[in-house]
Amino acid sequence: MSVRNTPTPAPGGPVVLGISAHFHDSAAALLVDGRLVAASHEERHTRRKQDPDLPIDAVRDCLDQAGLRITDVDCVAYYEDPAKKLHRQLWTGLPAFPDSSASALYRLDADRPLREIRNLLGWEGRVEFVDHHLSHAASAYYFSGFDDSAVLTVDAVGEWATTSWGIGRGASLELTEQVEFPHSLGLLYSAVTGYLGFEVNEGEYKVMGLAPYGEPRFRDEIGRLIHVTEDGSFRLDLDYFDFTNPDGMLGERFTSLIGVAPRVPESEIDKVHHDLARSIQVVTEETLLRMVDKAHRMSGSENLCMAGGVALNVVAVRRIVEEGPFARVFVQPAAGDAGGSLGCAAVAHQRLTGERPRQDRLTSVLLGSGTDSDGIARLLGAYAGQSFADFRGDEAGLLDAVAGRLAEGKVIGWYHGREEFGPRSLGGRSILADPRGDDTRDRINASVKMREAFRPFAPAVLAEHAHEHFRLDHESPFMLETCEVVSPLSLPAITHVDKSARVQTVTEATNGRFYRLIRTFADRTGCPLLLNTSFNLRGEPIVHTPVDALLCFLRSDIDCLVLDDFVLDRDALPQSWVTWFKGTRPPRRSRVSDSVYTLL
Repeated sequence: MSVRNTPTPAPGGPVVLGISAHFHDSAAALLVDGRLVAASHEERHTRRKQDPDLPIDAVRDCLDQAGLRITDVDCVAYYEDPAKKLHRQLWTGLPAFPDSSASALYRLDADRPLREIRNLLGWEGRVEFVDHHLSHAASAYYFSGFDDSAVLTVDAVGEWATTSWGIGRGASLELTEQVEFPHSLGLLYSAVTGYLGFEVNEGEYKVMGLAPYGEPRFRDEIGRLIHVTEDGSFRLDLDYFDFTNPDGMLGERFTSLIGVAPRVPESEIDKVHHDLARSIQVVTEETLLRMVDKAHRMSGSENLCMAGGVALNVVAVRRIVEEGPFARVFVQPAAGDAGGSLGCAAVAHQRLTGERPRQDRLTSVLLGSGTDSDGIARLLGAYAGQSFADFRGDEAGLLDAVAGRLAEGKVIGWYHGREEFGPRSLGGRSILADPRGDDTRDRINASVKMREAFRPFAPAVLAEHAHEHFRLDHESPFMLETCEVVSPLSLPAITHVDKSARVQTVTEATNGRFYRLIRTFADRTGCPLLLNTSFNLRGEPIVHTPVDALLCFLRSDIDCLVLDDFVLDRDALPQSWVTWFKGTRPPRRSRVSDSVYTLL
């Protein structure tokens, strides 16, 4: 039930489709004449969390938004080099074959990306393969607005690289030094994530949220696992690791070192787990600061661009901004593998034209499909009868009604405009609440998001008022760093245990209706910010369609659903209907991945 945005003018330059796939978080991005016009996550369409498959639906979404067909594309770019990756996989996996997860032979298919691009997309034209860390680097540098910059990429592993340093100047971007697998800061953090009973590649942000509850009493022990040199490079003590073991990357030697057994998933979290989380967090921050110093020495630039999954560690980013040597820091908001689709498309554009993309600094990631008010009206008419209010043509009335409900302590599901690209909901597909409520955080964690009680929530604040409530002297539109809460208001719902918050600053230019909602709430309450969290339940992707939003609303304790221009209150629905839906699970989209799918 999405609609196309304003059709993209006939391109005067190349149309490049970027793809990331076949590990986790597959995605697509579309550059038209060097400008980013659309980007989309496959998981949002298929409802499969971290969907790794070729992003067929995301590709279609991007092309539909631009009013283009696959035949209008000049080049498809892929975010890594499959042959180089296969070399590393064989080197890693064969010694353990067949007793490890490396025995999943389909992962060792270097021809799969090209074969699926040809067969499933129906694409017969030019394909550019871009090294994984170059894709990360390009996703940051070419979208930073900087004319020159140091570049630092840090993740678990690409083909071989786990950390890369580089320099961008004009259209040129070069990676000059790297650390290679198995030495990886990202894998170290993931190994401890798994040891703490959380899912690797998904639970790292839980470790970061847990860390402020603890003390770094295992800092020295964690420090024995990683040796950081004075120049910012590092090596792991591999005697502690087994990266091919599906039961955990840290074994008995690590248990003996710290005297703490691995936590069983879903079991109680104790003080010792808080302390272990704090210890790995501190070691990660200190290691990144060394890496940043190295990037400054190598480049001589006052600008830093960062990407890779580790760049989403918002606490570390705060320290880099405050303590690092750079005057300006840009973190690509979709810094994980999904964002590689942006980067490889940018590199392909540069290879085709000799020029950098014509993209100014990225100020908005509302890059997904938009909404269709008439379609939503038909949906609600079919499923909700007369139980909703229609505010088409009356935005002021809509915003006043929603702000009033928020001021009453109600939790709102908010679905409007284009969808966000990246891991954060930023006012397009959000759950909103009054940040002043004493029990709001516990209530949303328990009965709305249905997740761990220690997890913090973020504030969305009017940009012009941010400095009054947070120690923040610059805009932070993407929730990519934490800062100290200094508000004269009591804001328990968004203040973490260490008095910090992961702030989103909102301007009218980047998200007009969301800005006006917060302003209306401020006019009513004197509080120019809202609690803003992603519109999804635990273990599910952020909602994509109005049906997804309606099901999420009905299956949780969200009080009110705002679908574009329509307001649906829970207490206006038949209780029997609500009770029935709360016992259901949302359907996954069907896939026919072995059939030819063309976008002609």
